[in-house]
Amino acid sequence: MSPVIFNIPMNKTFQFGGFLVISAFLLAACSNQSTPSANAIKPVLVTEPTKHDTDDPAIWIHPNDPARSLIVGTDKNIDGALYVYDLEGKIQQDKVVSGIQRPNNVDIAYGLLVGTDTVDIAVTGERLTRKMRIFSLPDMQPLDGGGIPVFVGETGVEYRDLMGVALYTRPADGALFFIIGRKTGPKEVYLWQYRLNGKADGTVKAELVRKFGKYSGIKEIEAIAVDNELGYIYYSDEGVGVRKYHADPAMGNEELALFAQEGFADDHEGISIYKNEDDTGFILVSDQQANEFHIYPREGSTGNRHAHPLLKEVSVSTMESDGSDITSRPLGPDFPDGLFVAMSDDKTFHYYSPKAILDSLLVK
Repeated sequence: MSPVIFNIPMNKTFQFGGFLVISAFLLAACSNQSTPSANAIKPVLVTEPTKHDTDDPAIWIHPNDPARSLIVGTDKNIDGALYVYDLEGKIQQDKVVSGIQRPNNVDIAYGLLVGTDTVDIAVTGERLTRKMRIFSLPDMQPLDGGGIPVFVGETGVEYRDLMGVALYTRPADGALFFIIGRKTGPKEVYLWQYRLNGKADGTVKAELVRKFGKYSGIKEIEAIAVDNELGYIYYSDEGVGVRKYHADPAMGNEELALFAQEGFADDHEGISIYKNEDDTGFILVSDQQANEFHIYPREGSTGNRHAHPLLKEVSVSTMESDGSDITSRPLGPDFPDGLFVAMSDDKTFHYYSPKAILDSLLVK
């Protein structure tokens, strides 16, 4: 039998089978989207919208003039793109990269030697082609020769369906790696890590260096974040918690921690790391359906650097935030204390003052 489809106007009363129905209530009952609480922290500004569906942002800090820093954000669609914003939330049309087939997450790194030049890069996974895409910053020119295939040799299309990505720069030698996840996969070696190297022809190649990381099998793993200075990878096993591993392949594949296991409405999502100069700071994890971020100590607890107890929960104005990024570095007069940027499920990104988010956790 074919389904019966009704076109119901908003806020109208209509008769159906003897029952009086208010369509606004019907539509609200069918919607799963939560709304921010009345006491939610308000952003400094909201960006111009993308065409389809925002998912994840990353902050690029200008080397000479931090006020000219940029935000790179994904528009997750088969007709997807990497959008580039200035610190006023305006789209920089000359830098937008369109025609990327469903990019999920994006991350940024600095100082990769490519040919004879040292460049900063933005990396995203092109989910539907199962390739990594790599672009130079700030001009957003391709460096990947059309894309670098990943998860090659995995059986089953779903095991190559790209999701989260994060970049790691090893302090000891400047080696640059990306860590990539997928929609689903085995309960061990869920993440793959590749080393990036520039080529003489001005493009980039990737070498697989390890497979690692547990997976509950419950939902998926999308959010991945790396702490370069402390040398750790964090990723959200949705519905379970945040897992922690060494970022350097030479340090082994032991799981160091599983935290943030309680108090979430549903999905564990975006992870961002606020860094102080003394290796302290905070790990912020999106409680997506609650429109909150849960905050944990970056440095761990006294006597146990891998214990990350909950410090605080904050309500924000983003709707069902997937991805986020944060920096403590001053970014000019509009963001003198740094910037926290988070995706919102209305095609936008929100810019916040880190002081507003962290508040009492910061040393006065």
